[in-house]
Amino acid sequence: MSTAKSDLSKSTTKSQDEDVEEEPSTQPTSIQVLQDPKSSAHEEAKEPVLLETEEMIPQVKKRTYISCPPQGPLNKIITDGIIFILIWGILWTLSGHEVLPGGNLFALLVIFCSAFLGGKLLQLIKIPTVPPLPPLLGMLLAGFLIRNIPYISTYVHVQATWSSTLRITALTIILMRAGLGLDPEVLKNLKTVCLRLSFGPCITEACSAAIFSHFILKFPWKWGFLLGFILGAVSPAVVVPSMLFLQESGYGVEKGIPTLLVAASSMDDIVAITGFNVFLSLVFSTGAVIHNLLASLKEILFGVLTGVVLGYFTHYFPSTDQEKLPKRRAFLMMSMCIFAVLGSQRIGLHGSGGLCTLVLTFIAGKRWSKDKVEVQKIIAKAWNIFQPLLFGLVGSEVSVSSLESNTIGISVITLSLALCVRIITAFLLMSFAGFTYKEKIFIALAWIPKATVQAVLGPLAMETARLNSLPELEVYAKNVMTIAFLAILITAPNGALFIGILGPKVLTHNEPSKLHITLSEL
Repeated sequence: MSTAKSDLSKSTTKSQDEDVEEEPSTQPTSIQVLQDPKSSAHEEAKEPVLLETEEMIPQVKKRTYISCPPQGPLNKIITDGIIFILIWGILWTLSGHEVLPGGNLFALLVIFCSAFLGGKLLQLIKIPTVPPLPPLLGMLLAGFLIRNIPYISTYVHVQATWSSTLRITALTIILMRAGLGLDPEVLKNLKTVCLRLSFGPCITEACSAAIFSHFILKFPWKWGFLLGFILGAVSPAVVVPSMLFLQESGYGVEKGIPTLLVAASSMDDIVAITGFNVFLSLVFSTGAVIHNLLASLKEILFGVLTGVVLGYFTHYFPSTDQEKLPKRRAFLMMSMCIFAVLGSQRIGLHGSGGLCTLVLTFIAGKRWSKDKVEVQKIIAKAWNIFQPLLFGLVGSEVSVSSLESNTIGISVITLSLALCVRIITAFLLMSFAGFTYKEKIFIALAWIPKATVQAVLGPLAMETARLNSLPELEVYAKNVMTIAFLAILITAPNGALFIGILGPKVLTHNEPSKLHITLSEL
């Protein structure tokens, strides 16, 4: 019996060893050693294999960096560089001198890269407890330097037609983001406070700028109101990130101050752009004033009706059963909006395209509900491409040598007086709205930054005067563009600093609610 038991024990041990030897084909070696610690002989046999494997791993990694041909990041850099050179070569075969120094494509590439680097360098400037400075300021200065450095400006020059088309396209993307950013529920909850902040400061600043420019700059009344509505727009590119910075930190959340300013910034731009289009038609049209006003009302009506029709069209096309639905919606919307704006410029209905874009995107966003966020992200990516081009081109339009000695001084005086009227109006309109004295001061000072709309609309009057061959109006148009440039340069960084410094000091601190945090996704 003992012999049988011994034989049985040996056969069992032998079968277990066979199982252990078969196991490496299906499991890692390190797991084998952990699972069978009792078999010391087998473990010693496996140990050299483990050490050899561990030693070989870093050797393989080293070979990937020093191998020939190169691998990894170096290979990617070389590949991307070759692709860029080949694309540039293909463009050279198609357009010839346009991609060489002095051509439009070469100038656009230089302006884009310079503006992009200018924005990145400005983001490196960080002040504790203060939101970062808007990168658009660095983009603007980059374009300004390109224009005013003698040797570079000789070879970097963009034709007016190319520059105008790109700026109008950038304006279209701004309007799309404004239309999609309007939340009906937020507007319903804020009611009259949002409407007062959207319409009041913009209209009063436009009227005061018209008066001051008429008596200081000797502008005609039409040009004064044209300038006023350019200056009357607040910049969501500065206000929205700064407000979200405070909101995530819990400042002013209880009274909804960040939500109020985010929602009102889009409507403020709509009012300014609409007023600008009306007076642009009045400035460059001939005939009686009443006839011109009726023509402007027709443009507004045509733009709104077209936007309603196209907006309801996007409710059903593309259908919800299609693949990559947000991308298809975004591409369809961008195509319709850009065609509406550029097409209206082509047929002479300057004010119709912008209103069509706003109405179209607002109606489409109401239907898409939560899916609207994905479309907004795609539109934001398109804006990241056009933003350096926009501000770089605007900066390159301002030439120091062409400015008169007293132009900058009286322009700053006109801008400052109109800005004071805006601040006082915003403070008074926030009365009887449940805000404290300090909160009203904060809202009034947070409502001064200007950037995106001024960058688009500022040079538009100059281009219209050139297209209509009206050299006598180019003097006014040049002054308008200069004041718009100075408005961005002065108010954008100061507005961001006011919001970042005063916000934590004057606003009540509370834990941010989930309802308000969801705004950061937009």
